[in-house]
Amino acid sequence: MASSEEQGAHDALIGTGAVMLSLLSMNLGAAFAKTLFPLVGAPGVAGLRIVLAALLLLSFRRPWRRAVPPGLRWPLLAYGATLALMNLSIYQAFARIPLGTAIAIEVTGPLAIVLFGSRRPRDFVWLAAAVAGLLILLPIRADARLDPVGVAFACGAALCWALYILAGKRVSAGIGGNAVAWGMLVAAVIISPAAVGAIDTAVHSPHLLLVALAVAFLSSAFPYTLEMEAMRRLSAPTFGLLLSSAPAIGALAGFAVLGERLTPIQWIAMLSIMVASAGSALTAAPRPRIETTPL
Repeated sequence: MASSEEQGAHDALIGTGAVMLSLLSMNLGAAFAKTLFPLVGAPGVAGLRIVLAALLLLSFRRPWRRAVPPGLRWPLLAYGATLALMNLSIYQAFARIPLGTAIAIEVTGPLAIVLFGSRRPRDFVWLAAAVAGLLILLPIRADARLDPVGVAFACGAALCWALYILAGKRVSAGIGGNAVAWGMLVAAVIISPAAVGAIDTAVHSPHLLLVALAVAFLSSAFPYTLEMEAMRRLSAPTFGLLLSSAPAIGALAGFAVLGERLTPIQWIAMLSIMVASAGSALTAAPRPRIETTPL
């Protein structure tokens, strides 16, 4: 029989692998989604992906087996609405700025929740690192190369992610893992006007439909399952530390699939935000687990 130390090391290894595979899957999904923008536009791809992801999650989770308490119905609607807006915003950002840069800006949303909820002096170091990274990325300098509209959409996605976490904390406490399935269904209903044209195009284009299904699987159903496995095996600080690598993995996925290249100053900004995210995770006070979400 394995000792507790051996079991802990085994869990850490599996959990770490699950997180990294989840991040790789989500970012590859985002990169492949971007290849569809010329066909149906960023809103169309976002709508198509959410509708397909909702179908996948509903078939996997079958949440209707457990009724939603009446007191959670409005919070669940808010949860799904922020999920829809977050996806629309980040896909609009992907259409205008590099993948890794958009993700670096987006992760400041959940990071802000952690930092603004603390008053410890060391947390101001992580806040300063995050702000420094954002200031470098924001197109306020004469030599800035980033599309300001794309940056604005990425900032909007960051705000939506923060609101998503706050809403998700409440509904996940009441209905557990089914919250994401129900939330994705609400998001699909809200975003369906943007998806109508894309769905019609996909029906007549097997290639588009197959890629969209792959995006929905890579960006939602598969990484969500991996995250649940990882959170069961890893401590919250370790999980947060691993998630801080998301911008770098996004940049690599953007380079591999789309040929996107970041400037040295953009890499510096991303690393600053990643350090802030990793530092806040390592030094965070114990908190209840909260849901994350796919890109």
